[in-house]
Amino acid sequence: MSIQPSSRKPRVAVVFGGRSSEHAISVVTAGAVLSAIDRDKYDVLPIGITTDGRWALTADDPSRMAIADRTLPSVAQLTESSDGSVLLPVDPASREVVYSEPGSVPKVLGDVDVVFPMLHGPYGEDGTLQGLLELSGVPYVGSGVLSSAVGMDKEYMKRVFTSFGLPVGPYVVIRPREWEHDPAAARKKVVDFAADHGWPVFVKPARAGSSMGISKVDDLAGLDAAIEEARRHDPKVLVESLLRGREIECGVLEFEDGPRASVPAEIPPVTAHDFYDFEAKYIDSAEGVVPAPLTPQQTAEVQRLAVAAFDAASCEGLVRADFFLQDDGEFVINEINTMPGFTPISMYPRMWRESGVGYAELVDRLIQAALRRPTGLR
Repeated sequence: MSIQPSSRKPRVAVVFGGRSSEHAISVVTAGAVLSAIDRDKYDVLPIGITTDGRWALTADDPSRMAIADRTLPSVAQLTESSDGSVLLPVDPASREVVYSEPGSVPKVLGDVDVVFPMLHGPYGEDGTLQGLLELSGVPYVGSGVLSSAVGMDKEYMKRVFTSFGLPVGPYVVIRPREWEHDPAAARKKVVDFAADHGWPVFVKPARAGSSMGISKVDDLAGLDAAIEEARRHDPKVLVESLLRGREIECGVLEFEDGPRASVPAEIPPVTAHDFYDFEAKYIDSAEGVVPAPLTPQQTAEVQRLAVAAFDAASCEGLVRADFFLQDDGEFVINEINTMPGFTPISMYPRMWRESGVGYAELVDRLIQAALRRPTGLR
């Protein structure tokens, strides 16, 4: 049941941008969500976070938030002031948001009833923003502090899945101090890993998304450059073996009676790219196949695993679960995304559209689920 008084519409603060390398994709995603929110049902307050961490009032103009001519948008292009800041409440008894500019009297923007955090990557999708909102007592869309952190850190995500008996692929972690203090030993760790599981390997940031910083490495000669590229996004690096098979994705959405899985999708081989990287996803618009051409038994199994992964990480709201269907017919979980892409070409909304939940209804269901859910321990 909504906590709202009947005299006004619930107010949704759409928070986007942020300090991570996925800043631009967050802006694109927020533009799509702002276009879809029912303005007859909700009041909307767009709040952008700049790359240096300032919370800013932004124009409510989704047309300026799209990728245009291969150029990525930013919060800085949308802010109404170069130095004004939005301040969230710090008292759980108040949900009043204030706007402040140097030399001016702070302006009260009114209460916010729910936050829709369209942030990807660290400083937003990783539990940091969720913790701030918990302290403020403001409901929000998506997973809580722990599950957001687990969903962001691919090492601990795999550890959680393994503890629940879910299938994951081989991996090894290079921690910051290992590479900084003894790179030769770190290299040997990867070489030993490749001796067991074979080349090529994928080197990626442990806590990033949108395929940022990922390299496919065919031999030792390319390893150092790949590690340094991953470390541009995260000092902790994950190295995974190549899993041969089909890439399958499945969406999970929280309904009133619990989480349900969408029809799955398949990401076909991308001929213009070495793998499904950032440009393939967002610039060149690689097409997924929805629904995936699977047998009924395979569809039921990947849906079961997707919901099991959602529950294992104690997720809420939504998740996109990514799998490999190996040549032996077994599924392996690659990762989950607790705030998957919501761009017009993103797979999560496409899978739910094919499952009978259109984009606007999807956004509405997420907001309503957040309004039903209390902050704090639950």
